[in-house]
Amino acid sequence: MRDVRVVLIGGTSNTGKSTVAEAVAERLGFEHRSTDGLARHPGRPWRTPEREVPPHVAEHYGTLTTDELVASVLAHYERLWPRIEELITDRAEDGAPGLVLEGSALWPERVARLTAPRTAAVWLTADDTVVRDRVRAAGCYEQASEGERLLMDRFLARTVRYQALMADAAEARGLDRIGVGGRTVAELADAVLAAADRQERSGR
Repeated sequence: MRDVRVVLIGGTSNTGKSTVAEAVAERLGFEHRSTDGLARHPGRPWRTPEREVPPHVAEHYGTLTTDELVASVLAHYERLWPRIEELITDRAEDGAPGLVLEGSALWPERVARLTAPRTAAVWLTADDTVVRDRVRAAGCYEQASEGERLLMDRFLARTVRYQALMADAAEARGLDRIGVGGRTVAELADAVLAAADRQERSGR
């Protein structure tokens, strides 16, 4: 993988994108960034030791249906795409520092239309049960109140639906997907780099 300067890692929430991207970036000596750092959609609707759930986030997940939640996040990513595309294009230039960019905002249809050279892209997918278990563990579901569980369940429904749509879009365009089930971070990083190498050799 001599010439690839930008590696894109897409996927829904809680598939391990950030962890895998960090490992890939470390191996390549590239910078690691997340699309969330450009503009974040309403965050995850559960408390952590550092933060309470903001009222607007609770309202977002508490009042919208799954279809509305998916439509909302897709619209957010559409608005964000010009900034993402500009970042990718800049980093694909000769002499620019390498970049591993990860995020749910890397929608397959838009990535497939990129004309930036030296760019490779993969999407991580996980079984619905894996996503559910990770969301519930992060939100301490068993100790949460009924209202807190409702918000987590709404977030999970949106996350699972989004992944199904994303996977269908990637498959329709012949884009690389990597299942995370049963693999270590090192193995997933190997798989991402192998996919990037194949894409480079095939001229994709």
